[in-house]
Amino acid sequence: MKIYSNEQFDGERALYGSRDVKVEKCRFDGPADGESALKESRNIVAKDCFFNLRYPFWHDDHLKIDGCEMTELCRAALWYSEDIEINDSILHGIKALRECGDVKISKCDIVSPEFGWKVRKTEMTDSSVASEYFMMNSCGLTFDNVRLDGKYSFQYIKDSFFTNCEFNTKDAFWHAENVTVKDSVIKGEYLAWYCRNVTFINCTIIGTQPLCYCKGLKLVDCRMEKADLAFEKSEVDAVITTSVDSIKNPKSGIIKVLSVGEIIMDDPEAKGQIQKGF
Repeated sequence: MKIYSNEQFDGERALYGSRDVKVEKCRFDGPADGESALKESRNIVAKDCFFNLRYPFWHDDHLKIDGCEMTELCRAALWYSEDIEINDSILHGIKALRECGDVKISKCDIVSPEFGWKVRKTEMTDSSVASEYFMMNSCGLTFDNVRLDGKYSFQYIKDSFFTNCEFNTKDAFWHAENVTVKDSVIKGEYLAWYCRNVTFINCTIIGTQPLCYCKGLKLVDCRMEKADLAFEKSEVDAVITTSVDSIKNPKSGIIKVLSVGEIIMDDPEAKGQIQKGF
């Protein structure tokens, strides 16, 4: 493997088309302001590097990033790439991961609007994220111990599993399909509208008008706080171990709830059953 150590690269396509290369303690920065430093490369290791230029990793295969920093100026850092491992790194550029596959992210600090669009088979552990439209249109996500602050997250995702997470995010999981969320806290408005086959297990759900227009929705031993007008038009089976402010017009299924402040059933198509004080 060819090694570049303690060097600076600022030219256009500085290491374009590289094969079997390690860049260590290098800086991708400088007055030439070049783009696409490692585009179309294979078998690349980047360790303890600083990236301050655009589009460094496009159309790459077999990429490992360890202890690196990507600044706000490192826009759209990883696109159209496969077999990626990112550890202990800072990803602060917009649109940092798009249309990539087989990705593992661990112990990272991510501040990146529009992060993770159309990715496939992505694992994320022990990381923090601030993002809008996070992971939109993605599939095969597996998250453990991830904290997220943002808006409009996980929209249109499929076939995914989340555990031990904390999500503070508005309009999360809209149109999601075949998703399980376990042992997690989800705080935000209008949770998971229009979703299909989504299950929450031992979760805390906080916020107004959650879980409306859903099909195949399940809640297993969940807690709800500040939840009003919940389950409108939804096909739902739920066990809720706390009180709920109000439930409105569930379409079908059985909702078992400790107590409910108000039950609104003013739609003749609403056939859902509500059992209180189980």
